[in-house]
Amino acid sequence: MQDSVALDGKVAIVTGAGSRGEGVGNGRATAILLARRGARVLLVDIEPGWMEATARAIAAEGGEHATCVADVSDGSQCRAAVGAAVARWGRLDILVNNVGISGPPGNAVEVDPEAWDRAMRINVSSVMLMSKHAIPEMRKAGGGAIVNLSSVAGLLAGHPGLLYATTKGAIVQMTRAMAAHHGPEGIRVNCVAPGYVYTPMVAVRGLDEAGREARRQATLLKTEGTAWDVAEAIAWLVSPAARWITGITLPVDAGTSAGSTRLVSPKPI
Repeated sequence: MQDSVALDGKVAIVTGAGSRGEGVGNGRATAILLARRGARVLLVDIEPGWMEATARAIAAEGGEHATCVADVSDGSQCRAAVGAAVARWGRLDILVNNVGISGPPGNAVEVDPEAWDRAMRINVSSVMLMSKHAIPEMRKAGGGAIVNLSSVAGLLAGHPGLLYATTKGAIVQMTRAMAAHHGPEGIRVNCVAPGYVYTPMVAVRGLDEAGREARRQATLLKTEGTAWDVAEAIAWLVSPAARWITGITLPVDAGTSAGSTRLVSPKPI
């Protein structure tokens, strides 16, 4: 019986495929897992050094990959990244839009407008720009799968940063709209919304053990998530096993979004 989650012969792009240091963030875990399941993966990140450990891990397991340094908030660099994947492997089947930053802090009164505009372009426009150039190649391949990364902060109230919550909510609605636009072309578009996941991006903000324990207790399962939990959801959504699923937002949050109407802790997600 054919493995319904295998990705043999597929070509994937994962943006934000690096991680700070040797830790494993969502992009690194996703790229490794897609390669492990047979996909040829183009790693995209703005910092070449962040991709090195991802590339080494894929190579150590015999996977096929290439790297591309690109700022995905820039349309011309998005076009070049898609072109690099197609030039190397002749097609594109999968896009994972993983790039995101916490952005400027504060509510509507406090937030810096210029920093707001920059972060909106990184968190929201990058999804549109990468998809803009990826979708025509997916059409040529007869279909494809896109997964956009949001957050439970885009589903629940209570996040201390207006920018972050707004951008993550925008990604949820963009996913629905893209799914409606491109479903007839055989292109599935879904969203994953991680909850209290401990990643290098969270670690660099100085979250201490007490903060981590508070986040664990805020989940229904009383556990802390890892990037591998997020990657498993993404890998399933882009696989043949999810062939009849499009337009959804899948919370990967140990029940956080089911158990509350708002975030119970103002810690960053």
